[in-house]
Amino acid sequence: MLLTAVLTPAEEGGFIAFNPETGTTTQGETVQEAVENLKEATTLYLEEFPMVVTAHPLVTTFNVGHA
Repeated sequence: MLLTAVLTPAEEGGFIAFNPETGTTTQGETVQEAVENLKEATTLYLEEFPMVVTAHPLVTTFNVGHA
């Protein structure tokens, strides 16, 4: 099953990893560790709450200017 990982830098260092399809969130010291931890957390979530993904979220960026 192909899912989405959104990674953002954590204030204390490392990365926060979020899966928008399931809402699972975790963290890791490196991108690779954060994604591996997200895979594990999402697998455990899906064992408890099975689901079928029919579409993937669109992830993009945008600027917010100061007035």
